[in-house]
Amino acid sequence: MLIDSHAHLEMKDFDKDRARVIARAVEAGVGYIITVATTIPDIYKALEIAQKNESVYVSVGIHPHEAKDIREGDYAKLRSLAREKKVVAFGEIGLDFYRNHSPRETQVARFRELLRLGKDLGLPIIFHDREAHEEILDILRKEGDGQWKGVFHCFSGDFSMAQKIIQMGFFLSIPGTVTFSKSTTQQDIVRRIPLEKILLETDCPYLAPEPYRGKRNEPAFLRHTAEKVASLKGLSYEDACRITSLNAKTLFGVGEETAKGKWVYPIRNSLYVNITNRCSNRCTFCAKNTSYVVKGHDLELDREPSIEELVQAVGDPKKYQEIVFCGFGEPLLRLDTVKAVAMEMKKKGARVRIDTDGQANLVYGRNILPELKGLVDAVSVSLNAESPAKYHRLCRSSFGEEGFHGVLDFIREAKKVIPEVVATVVEMPGVDVEACRRLAEEELGVKFKRRAYAEVG
Repeated sequence: MLIDSHAHLEMKDFDKDRARVIARAVEAGVGYIITVATTIPDIYKALEIAQKNESVYVSVGIHPHEAKDIREGDYAKLRSLAREKKVVAFGEIGLDFYRNHSPRETQVARFRELLRLGKDLGLPIIFHDREAHEEILDILRKEGDGQWKGVFHCFSGDFSMAQKIIQMGFFLSIPGTVTFSKSTTQQDIVRRIPLEKILLETDCPYLAPEPYRGKRNEPAFLRHTAEKVASLKGLSYEDACRITSLNAKTLFGVGEETAKGKWVYPIRNSLYVNITNRCSNRCTFCAKNTSYVVKGHDLELDREPSIEELVQAVGDPKKYQEIVFCGFGEPLLRLDTVKAVAMEMKKKGARVRIDTDGQANLVYGRNILPELKGLVDAVSVSLNAESPAKYHRLCRSSFGEEGFHGVLDFIREAKKVIPEVVATVVEMPGVDVEACRRLAEEELGVKFKRRAYAEVG
């Protein structure tokens, strides 16, 4: 399911075929649409549309183009309309120094007033920002107290701007322009920032994606934007839908509830197996410190599944490129379960991988790698530092600095019995990634993979 986080279904462009447009969206897998009304009259029209269509919700606001036309009493009307049942956001409000349909000083004054109203209402805010990046950020810093929630719609800034607004707690919304061949800056931003911070939008009737560029845009076309974003992130279309829809649910409260405590969960063409939330490390950078949600999957277990339950949950493993023991804990803390499930997977012709912190031999007081021979095709070991002291500072191993030496020994023993061994490092500030690469490739003789910190989890 997709969520179009920013549409304009109330505009006259859809007056002749609005019902068919909404029906096509549903057929295309767009489960929910937030129509963003930008004037008082349009808000009434948007609410009428939402009342007739279960999948449509409303955001109320006044666009910066219309800032010059705000009259006494409009803010009271906005406050009243914001209480309507299907209103889920406030906006779009902001600054547009590209068109300048309203004088700049008027835009700034009205933006400050609308911002305070939106904050008072407690709704997530949808920001319009065109050629006014620093001005909007400056106003947010001066008006804010760290309590903002919202999204910069149709994001048009650079990577530095993206970093700043993410640090302030906002989402970015990506429109169909990301599909254009010349939208290299926008595409680079999508590659570099976590998908967990991205919403998808059409901004219809504007900004139709390829292959509809130049035509009237509509919510059904959101699929093309999602496909492009998935490709840029190296994920599947289903991954992009699931993650961005969860983001919209998190911000606006619109969308389906996420199933909790998943035992198995797909990412790309692999199926991951979540067998425990326990771990022998307490890594400072672990996403579990703030949330148990990984790529749109909630992995917080209320109990550890049995061997039989896991085998049944996996089903036919040949549907996937590989079966990966990973989850949100250290899988080898349940060694017997790993061996039993892996054996069943191998019987069915599956490729099996384990993602591990590499401290299982310390946990069990013996070399457990020979027990995995023939059951595991690949193992990915979290190296994460180039020295014992730094490893312990970042990973907070229950074995102290000895944990680092245990990881190195585990990698050496893994090479003897497992066909593919990879050492990974999260690119945390202060980690000498090049030294980690040399340690992995030149000293330990295994493959090396770096993982961007922003993409962990």
